[in-house]
Amino acid sequence: MTMLENKLFRSACWVVVLLLIVYLGSLVSFIFEPIAILVQTLFAPLVIALIIYYVLRPFVNVLAKQMPRGLSILIVFLALIGLVTVAVLYIGPILQTQVMEFVNNAPRYGRQIQAFVMDIQSHSAVQQLMTNADFSLDDITGQFTSNLGDYTNQIFSSIVSALSAVANIVVIAVIIPFVLFYMLKEGNKAPQMFLRQFPIRQQEEGERVLADMDTALSSYIQGQILVSACVGSLCLILYLAIGLEYALILAIVALFTNVIPFLGPWIGTAPAVVVALFDSPFMALAVIAGVVVIQQFESSVISPQIMGRQLSVHPLTIILLLLVASQLAGFVGLLLAVPTYAVGKVIVSHTYRLIRIRMREG
Repeated sequence: MTMLENKLFRSACWVVVLLLIVYLGSLVSFIFEPIAILVQTLFAPLVIALIIYYVLRPFVNVLAKQMPRGLSILIVFLALIGLVTVAVLYIGPILQTQVMEFVNNAPRYGRQIQAFVMDIQSHSAVQQLMTNADFSLDDITGQFTSNLGDYTNQIFSSIVSALSAVANIVVIAVIIPFVLFYMLKEGNKAPQMFLRQFPIRQQEEGERVLADMDTALSSYIQGQILVSACVGSLCLILYLAIGLEYALILAIVALFTNVIPFLGPWIGTAPAVVVALFDSPFMALAVIAGVVVIQQFESSVISPQIMGRQLSVHPLTIILLLLVASQLAGFVGLLLAVPTYAVGKVIVSHTYRLIRIRMREG
């Protein structure tokens, strides 16, 4: 047997062993259910705490040079609570007002949409198409009416799910401060405990690997937050300047969707364009033109200055990630797919380096 055949045989054996392990695991899946529940319960608090950790750590490190670390963490927490309180007091009423305005104007928007549909239906080309086709707008309207009961049940189910989600958010909000406190206070001890598993002569190289991973994660998370905040602020200025309704709500949508590469800016712009169309086509064109300018400014000026060394992800990989994430988790999946992949890529690549360092001793 040649060397190539020997390698192929060993690879095939490993594949068979892996498939056998997966099959045996599926036979005793009940054993892994508690582990799955544990992961599902802890995943969101740990991820959110990790993001906030990298945002607050620079401030804690600066204050810790002048006072005990525990006191510096407490001061940063109080400052964060103060900022959130101010935001709720000043921004909350504006958001509430804009939401109520949208609810009050919803019937008017419905009438405008109905008039728009009627105009399209009365067009000669549409009339000809409906004559030659096997359907009509009346048929579609009738089908919608017949399914209205199902839609209502779905709405009630969504409300129940939303209430359950709110309860989960409250639990997470209670847990996160405790997790975050210990991460900020004793987070630097975790790498040292991990490095003790390595031989002494390899610990220095392992420390460099962990430092590189920490730098990459912090720069990516902090950079994404700053870039999204800049884009959201610029969109708010644009919407206020052109007199667009619900400017704050639409700017917040643009802020959160900006983390989605390629599609994010257009997903965030679509609601603003729709709202602008209710005013006038010129307003919609102004929104599109303004957002294009903002995105060009973001890609050429803001991101290079803030992000620095970015975590390179191939465009094809991003497209595939977005397709899979949208099917698995909908809009939330679109928001988290690329950041999760980028962070996971850093962790896996650096973990592989650590494993290679550890295997040298063997």
